[in-house]
Amino acid sequence: HLHTGERMTITYWADGNYLPDSLTDINHLLRDFRNNKTLPIDTALLDQLSQLQASLNRPCEFQVISAYRSPETNNMLHANSNGVAKHSMHLEGRAIDIRVPGVPLSVLQGQALALQAGGVGYYPQSDFVHVDTGRIRQWRGS
Repeated sequence: HLHTGERMTITYWADGNYLPDSLTDINHLLRDFRNNKTLPIDTALLDQLSQLQASLNRPCEFQVISAYRSPETNNMLHANSNGVAKHSMHLEGRAIDIRVPGVPLSVLQGQALALQAGGVGYYPQSDFVHVDTGRIRQWRGS
């Protein structure tokens, strides 16, 4: 997580089940770092990230820019930027903004789009790709 400096390598699924202790650790890592509030992260989002990692055909580290956002944080960001949705999927633990060292942003975006698993936002000037578990759609931000 780029804002907290925390790192994690974790198995969240084994023997056909999600691992509750691992999910708790992931929820903490992907918390709203501004106020330490947590919300359960959508397991479909974790599965999407796992598929994205596999599609890159190499072990990789996701650098997290933003994951869960509390209503207070999202309202503050929305008031200060036209690039933050008022009803963001970050509020539901269903979205994450990432980059992968050594992988061009355009490649990461292309792989995320190829999954056809949810929304994909491409933010080249801010150097991240947004992925979520909402309806399949794409957009370009700044």
